This record gives sequence, structure tokens and C-alpha cells, in this order.
Amino acid sequence: MANRDTEQYFATPQQMRRYKARVITGHVLSYVFLSLVGLFIVTPFIFMIVTSFRNPDAYNYDNINSVFNLFPSWWNEGIDGPNYTLNNYAAIFTYKSATGRTINFALYYLNTLYVAICSTLFTLITTILASFAFARCEFKGKNLLFTVLLATMMVPGEMMVITNYQTVQALNWANTFASLIFVHGVSVFYIFYLRQTFSSIPNELFLAAKVDGYGHFRYLFRVMIPIAMPTIMTIAILSLMGAWNAYIWPNLVASGTNPIIKNWSMLLVSNGLMSLFTNSETGVSEDTVRIAGSVIVTAPLFVFFLIFRKYIMRGVSRSGIKG
Repeated sequence: MANRDTEQYFATPQQMRRYKARVITGHVLSYVFLSLVGLFIVTPFIFMIVTSFRNPDAYNYDNINSVFNLFPSWWNEGIDGPNYTLNNYAAIFTYKSATGRTINFALYYLNTLYVAICSTLFTLITTILASFAFARCEFKGKNLLFTVLLATMMVPGEMMVITNYQTVQALNWANTFASLIFVHGVSVFYIFYLRQTFSSIPNELFLAAKVDGYGHFRYLFRVMIPIAMPTIMTIAILSLMGAWNAYIWPNLVASGTNPIIKNWSMLLVSNGLMSLFTNSETGVSEDTVRIAGSVIVTAPLFVFFLIFRKYIMRGVSRSGIKG
């Protein structure tokens, strides 16, 4: 009886083969599904890069004839000319409309870089200080205030546009860098995200630091920030990407020239790119040049993400650890 009970725990060769077949089939189906999803995601980027190098005449010829070529040959059979050119990228920085208006895309790039860096630094300052206060400082109404802040996350961001716009107009910040940097310098989500990491740091470190004579700010900069650096780097990356890709708010408050610096356009690369090649005077399609501009705008974020992606993974894993 004992032997029969023991034998039921040992699989037969047929059961082992069926089990291995199920495992292999599951892996194959998973890889096929992930490959299809990855191909679905990557294909638009491949099309964007290829199109950015295409000859505008060849591209327009294919559009007129409803021909889709993801990887066209070097020489176009429909027109007398090559399929690829580098002129699209050169045209971004030397563009001039039919009326003679010169477009300074390099200035848009400089504006975006300045706004992205400054807004990220301001966001880090407010996020670190607020997260430390909610995680370690004791004051009346702390939990109630934190609950109210979290409740504001339920309000759609579009609902705050009118209020923020009225604030900017009241402060005479229209078409200034201040309207692009300070209005969105506080993020409740980032505060909650970093607070979770700060709360996971053992409180004994804080008590031991107080015994050693550390003040709140010294403990914050010497102990908590180094420990929470992966999470802080994640916030910095996400904030920089959000500032770089912003479109609605810059298009609303910074679509003109700076009132202090004469003839200094306040357009960023996002809204500047959308209006850069809308050539209504001639009706000529410049999709290849516009897409080349999209590649230039996207490339820095892609490289930046590849370099610092490990910090995002560390930050996500760290924020869920307690103690």
C-alpha cells in the first residue's frame, strides 16, 4: 500500500514527454506573441527613420500611387532620382517659407533643452523636500494634507489648464520661461512615489543620525538621498521626458516672442515642429522634412533612456520594498 502511494508521485515517461511538449509549446507561443507585439511597436519607428531619409519627390510619388514601401530600393523606379537623401535634415535648420520667413529650429531646440533641465531641477527640489516632510517629519494634519494631495490626482490635468492659464496671465508670465518651468514644477505623483521610497528606509537610521547631531537637512542629503538615488533618477528621467514632449501647455502660453528678449521666439520643438512646415503658401507637402525633424526630436530621449533605463528599473523595484 505504501509503495503504491509512493509510486503515484513519479511521472511516467509519457507524462514527462507531454509535460515537456506543453512547456515548449507555451514558450514558443509566448515568444511569437511578444515578437508580434514588438514588431507592431517598432514598425512605426522604422518607417519614421526610413522616411526621414527619403527623397521628397519619391515619397510624394508613392503617396499619389498609394504605394507603401517600408524599405524602398535605393533608386526610385517611378521618378528619375534616388530614393534617399540627407537634405531633409539640412532643411530643418535652413528652412525658409515661400514668403521669406526664416525658421530657427535650433532656437526651438535650445528653448526645449533649457526648459527641460530647469523644470526637472525645480521638480526634484519640490519633490524631495515634500516627500521628506511627509515621510519623516511630524506635524499636525500631515496625514490629512497628504490625503488631500492624493485626491487631487483624481482631477484630470485638462481641468487645471484654465486655472493655470489665468494664473500665468495674472503674473504676466505669458511667453516667458517662467510659465514653462514653474507652473508644472510640483507633481503629486512624484511626491507619493518618492515618499514610498523614503518610508521604506528604516527609521532607526533617522534616530541614530539625530543622536549623532544630524539635523533634518543634513540627514536628508547625507543619508536619504543617496539611498533613494535610483528613485530620484527615475523621477528626473520621467520629468525630463515629460518636459521635452510637452505640447498643449507650451502651445497655449508660449507661442509668441519673449517680451524681454527682443525677437526671441518661445516655441519649443514639439509645438514648433507642428507649425514649422505647414506651408500653406505653396501647398507643397514636406512630410519627409517634418518626419526628419521628428527623428531629431526623438533621438535625444531615446539615447537618454537607453543610458539611464537601469535606474528606472531600480527605482520601481526599490519603491516597493519595505524595511
